[in-house]
Amino acid sequence: MSSNSSFSSEILPIKLVGKNYQRFRVNPDIDRKIGNRISWRLSDRAEGRIVIFDSTTSYFWVLGKPEITLPSDPSSWQVYLNSVLVQLQDDLGDTQYKIEGVENTPIITTTIEAELAIQVLKFSEQLRPKILFSTNNINVETDVDYWSEQFEFNNIINPAIAVNIKTRIIYKKDLQDFFKNHPQNNDPEKLLINLQIKPIDSGSTASILRLAGTLGERRHELITKASSPVIQDKLLKGADEELIVSIRFGKKGALYDYPLGALKPLITAQTSYLFNVKYGDLLKHTKLLYSQRQDLVEDFTGDINYRLEDFLIRSNLTIDSENYCNLFIPSKYELENTKLMFGNSVTSIKKQSLKGLQKGGVFKRHPDFGDVSQKIRLGIIKPHNLKVGDFREKLQNQLKSYKFDSLLPEECGKNYNIDDLEGPDSRAKLEELINELLEQPIDLVLAFLPGSEEKDDENDNELYELVKKHLLRRNTASQVIYEDTIAETDSSKYSNILNNITPGILGKLGNLPFVLAEPLEIAEAFVGLDISRFSYVNRHGSRNVCASVRFYGRHGEFIRYCLDDSLIEGEEIPRQVLEDFFPSDQFKGKKVLVYRDGPFRGDEVKHLLARAKAIKSQFILVESIKSGVPRLYSLNNGKLVQPTRGLALKVSNREVILVTTNVPEKIGVPRPLRLRIHEDGEQTSLEKLIETTLKLTLLHYGSLKDPRLPIPLYASDAIAYRRLQGIYPTNSEGDRQFWL
Repeated sequence: MSSNSSFSSEILPIKLVGKNYQRFRVNPDIDRKIGNRISWRLSDRAEGRIVIFDSTTSYFWVLGKPEITLPSDPSSWQVYLNSVLVQLQDDLGDTQYKIEGVENTPIITTTIEAELAIQVLKFSEQLRPKILFSTNNINVETDVDYWSEQFEFNNIINPAIAVNIKTRIIYKKDLQDFFKNHPQNNDPEKLLINLQIKPIDSGSTASILRLAGTLGERRHELITKASSPVIQDKLLKGADEELIVSIRFGKKGALYDYPLGALKPLITAQTSYLFNVKYGDLLKHTKLLYSQRQDLVEDFTGDINYRLEDFLIRSNLTIDSENYCNLFIPSKYELENTKLMFGNSVTSIKKQSLKGLQKGGVFKRHPDFGDVSQKIRLGIIKPHNLKVGDFREKLQNQLKSYKFDSLLPEECGKNYNIDDLEGPDSRAKLEELINELLEQPIDLVLAFLPGSEEKDDENDNELYELVKKHLLRRNTASQVIYEDTIAETDSSKYSNILNNITPGILGKLGNLPFVLAEPLEIAEAFVGLDISRFSYVNRHGSRNVCASVRFYGRHGEFIRYCLDDSLIEGEEIPRQVLEDFFPSDQFKGKKVLVYRDGPFRGDEVKHLLARAKAIKSQFILVESIKSGVPRLYSLNNGKLVQPTRGLALKVSNREVILVTTNVPEKIGVPRPLRLRIHEDGEQTSLEKLIETTLKLTLLHYGSLKDPRLPIPLYASDAIAYRRLQGIYPTNSEGDRQFWL
C-alpha cells in the first residue's frame, strides 16, 4: 500500500468487557422465527436485560447491565416466558414451553457478542434523526442502520457492528392523518396496500400487505399482544373506526397488525404522487456530501458508544488503514484501460469501446446475422403525435457504423393514442396493436412510451410490462424509449442516448459486441445462479419461481441462459435443477466459478459439489451479497472522500467487501459487494476473485455505465421481478441477452 493511501469503513470493532451474561434453552425446541419473537418480548419485559436467540444452538442468551443480578433459577425466567406465551398464543397454540437449566457466564462467541450489541441498540431510545429538508408535511431526514459483523485480524476473529448512514423521505404526521385527509380514502385498499411505512416505535421499515379490520373490532385483542407502551397508547386512544393493517418487515416472515395511527408513511418514487409532490424534487435533498456523512458518522457512533456502555460493551473507532493496515487491499487495476477484443481481432481499451466497435464491428455476430448483408428488421410502436424520425434515422446510422444495416418497412410502424390507453380496455388495445405489428417479420421493436423513466405513475409500469411481456413471448427483442427522453433532448444531442442503447440492442439480438482481450485465469467458465421469489400475502413463507442461470466463457463471452420454471416452496434450488444447469458436455473436466446471488441455501452446496465430482470438474462457489454491506471510504488528510473503484476490505481469508463502481459525489456513495468463497468448494485467493469480479463488470452492453455486479449476476433482480410478472421468453434456453 502506498504511504499516501488511507482508508476507512463503517465497521466498529466492539468488546464485551463485563461478564454479566448467561444462557438457557426451552423445551420443546423452537425454530429461529419463534425464538426471535420470544427473545424480543423477553427483552421488553426483563428490565435491565436484553435477550437474543441463537438458532444454530437453540440457546437464548441474556446480557444484563452491570448493576442487575441475573437469576440462576430457571423458574425466574419461566415467569417472564409464561407472560410472553400468553401474548403469542395465537401463533404458538397451547404448547407448554419450559425453561431448562440456566448457565451463567458460559463461553461466548464473537457472533453472540455482536448480536447482543445490536439487541442493546434496538432496545435503546431511537437515535434522533436530523432534518435535512422539510416541505408540505414531508421531511427528508437522516436515518441509521446497524447490524452485526465480525472480522479476522492477526488470526483472531473479532466482533463488530456496522453503522450505515442513510436518508429517507417521510411524512411528518402519522398514517391515520394521511389517510383521513386523502381524497382517495373511500378506497382504502387501493390507497394503502403496498405502501411502505415505519412504525412510530421502530427504525425498521415495512410494507402494508392487507387490511385487518378496525380498532373497534380488535382493540382489546391487540392491546393484549402489544409489547410497546407507545403502541399500547395508540391502541387505547384511537377511534373505533380507525383501520388496522397487517405489515411485513422485509420480503418474508410474519405479519404484524398495527393501527394506522402507529405508523408513518414513507415516500417513494412509486408513491410520491399520493402526496402531491415530485419525487425528483425531494431526491436531490437526500444526497449527503462526504463532509456531511463524516459528521453524521461521528455523531451516531458517539451516541451508539454511549448506549452500549450501559451494558459494558466498548467500541473502538471504525476500522481504518491506520489501525488495521493489512485488512485493506487498495485498488491496483486501471479498469478503463483494460483491453477488449472486437471483430476482426481489433483491440481497444474499455474507455474507447465505441471506437473499437466502429473499427472492428462486434466480436461475434449471432448466426441470424452471420451474413453481413442480413439487415435488422425494425418495428416501431409510438404515440401518434410523437415525432421519432430523427431519432430512428440516427439509430440506424449508428447501427451501420457498427456494421449492421437495418430497415423499417412502412407497415412496421404503429401509432397509438395515449388517451386510448386509459380505462379497462387499455391493455387489450395495446396488445392488439402489438399483434398487428408482429404479423410482419421483425427482429427488434422500438417501443416509445409516454412519460419518463423516473415514473411516478403506476400506469407507466403497466405499459412497460405489457410491451415487454408480449414481445418476449413472441421471442422478439425490444428497446423501450420514454417520450420525455427524446422530446426533452435536442436532436443534435441524441448521440449520448444512442451510445448507451445501441450496443445493448446488438446484444439483445444475440451478438457479442466485445469481450476481454486477455482470458481470466481463475477459471475456465463463469456461472451466475439466481432464484426468483414472491411472498404470500396471507401466510408465512414464499413461493419461488426457480431458477435462472447464465454461462460465460474465459474471455467473459456470454454463452447461454437457462430458465427453470418449477414452482417450489422455500429458497433452495433443487438438486435436479442444479444438475440440469451443469450438463456434462459443457462442464466436464473444467474449473468453474459459480456466483450465487445471495447466500447458498439448504443443500445447494452439497448438490453442486456432488455434480462437480460426477463430471470431474472443480467448482469455486462464491456468494455475492448485495444488501447489508458496510461502505468503504478513502481518506484525504483525515477527511472522508470517494473510494477508488477496486478498493477492498479483507474480512477474512475467504471474505471481502469490494467497491465495484465509481459514483460521483452528487449521486451518493458506492455500495460495495460482499464476496464470500464457500469453504466447501474449490479455493482461490481473494486477490484473484477481486480481479475477476471487477473485470466481469466491464462487459455489460446495455449502458456505457458499468454495473455494480459482475455480468453473470447483472440484472438478476430485474430478471427475477420480470419473470414474476410473466415477462420472459418462451424459450427456456437461449443465446440472446434479453435482460439488457
